[in-house]
Amino acid sequence: MGGLAMNLNHWLANLVSVADRIGFDYGHTRISLYRALVAALVLALVILFGRLASKVIRALFGRLPNLDPAQRLLGEKLVSIAVWVLTILIGIDVLGISLTALTVFSGALGLAVGFGLQKTFGNLIAGIILLMDRSIKPGDVIAVNSGGSAQAVGQVKKIGIRAVSVTTRDQIEYLIPNEILMTSEVENWSYSSKNVRVKVPVSVAYGTDIDHAETIMLKAARAVKRVHNTPPPTVWLHSFGDSAINFEIQCWIDDPEEGVGNVRSDVLKQIWHLFREEGIEIPFPQREVSFAGPLKLERED
Repeated sequence: MGGLAMNLNHWLANLVSVADRIGFDYGHTRISLYRALVAALVLALVILFGRLASKVIRALFGRLPNLDPAQRLLGEKLVSIAVWVLTILIGIDVLGISLTALTVFSGALGLAVGFGLQKTFGNLIAGIILLMDRSIKPGDVIAVNSGGSAQAVGQVKKIGIRAVSVTTRDQIEYLIPNEILMTSEVENWSYSSKNVRVKVPVSVAYGTDIDHAETIMLKAARAVKRVHNTPPPTVWLHSFGDSAINFEIQCWIDDPEEGVGNVRSDVLKQIWHLFREEGIEIPFPQREVSFAGPLKLERED
């Protein structure tokens, strides 16, 4: 058994010697097939260990119930960055690369960060700042500009190194750079409270008993499951229109991530059925056309 081990060691030593002879010298540095294979192996081990460590860190922070999602994500990212830096330094030490030899490379890297990677580095710092001040965190409902003055409401699913992932009720996912969210005005519907007021416009015909109509509207709003009783729904007389008396129902919900338009639709459906039962008319525009004098038709011969 000992002889077999000696033969194996001798064979490996010969193989290493042959692989090391395939190469060339660059100054005081030897570049060979053997060194390239060792460098590739160390690089693969560094990447493998970094990914496994990141998964373990994510699992450990996921088991900490005392931390909210933003704190868990911030701690996970900071520890992961520290582990990656430590792993890379260990890999450099294993390869025998002197850190002083990296001075020129670090200078070039600094220039690259200053010019080509400026936005990427800025987004990384912005993402960490967003998590630290907890202005935007996973699970928040924010208003996203979807082009022009239009806005789409979506829920923050993930805060990454470069961008924040926001998913709307239409399952459209917006990837917004962290730097934009930090420097621009953002509507956060769940920053300090998830209570959101929903406004539902309703019109009734002239001649309607407005007090009775208000009672029916309040009853319709309370019949919707997602509408809160505290604070209770209210009805405001909005205006006197050309063809109708315009009201506005204001009700509160605490789950805006489930959508706002569906709540408005449920309230209007309840109003439709109750108005029909009570004989309250929902008006439609009416126009009268009159002529100042008789219409004369002339015949051309």
